[in-house]
Amino acid sequence: MEIRDYLRILRKRGWIILLVAAIAVGSAFVFSKLQTPVWKASARVSINPARPDFGLTQSAKILLRNYVANMYTTTWAQRVIARLSLDLTPERLKSMTIIASDDSRLIIQVDVKDYDPHQAQSIADEWAQLLVEWREQENAKLRKEDRVYAERLENATVGLHSPKLKINLAAGGILGLILGGLIVFFLEWLEAGVIRTREDMERFVGLPVLGAIPSEGR
Repeated sequence: MEIRDYLRILRKRGWIILLVAAIAVGSAFVFSKLQTPVWKASARVSINPARPDFGLTQSAKILLRNYVANMYTTTWAQRVIARLSLDLTPERLKSMTIIASDDSRLIIQVDVKDYDPHQAQSIADEWAQLLVEWREQENAKLRKEDRVYAERLENATVGLHSPKLKINLAAGGILGLILGGLIVFFLEWLEAGVIRTREDMERFVGLPVLGAIPSEGR
């Protein structure tokens, strides 16, 4: 097909593509509004060796994953629940929480997802605080030059996790355009062998039409 054929199809059936895209965008908007918002709170803890020693720094990097493993336990979840008087089970709290380490920056991050943004923030802050207190207890057993400190960088930040309205609308629009295009080309395929106009005849035979017999009644 030549470019002019595509342009002809767009002029003829372009409204179908736009209609399907509009329906898809509208559906995405309604779907997003019907969803219950989920908020995510993130708290970061910096792990700092007592001295700028390569060996101690490397040891701290290796221990980051061990710290994460210690934090993400039923015992720590129970402590958070007890301190905040949460109506949650440890398993439920753990399912809401992600704890990960960043070796390159010596950072441990606690992410908590909840329908209540204030509760999510409180949980993330409390979990981070438990790490700080735990390191203080462990450091008390070590010489000062061998200690590894944990320090909260700031209070947990909170942001909307889902639904992502703009992303949903964009995805709906793109999918609508694709689906609309498929519908249009399917309709064109169905009519590929049907000759209705002079242009159809010229495309079919590959020759210009010099004249036509008028239909009866004209």
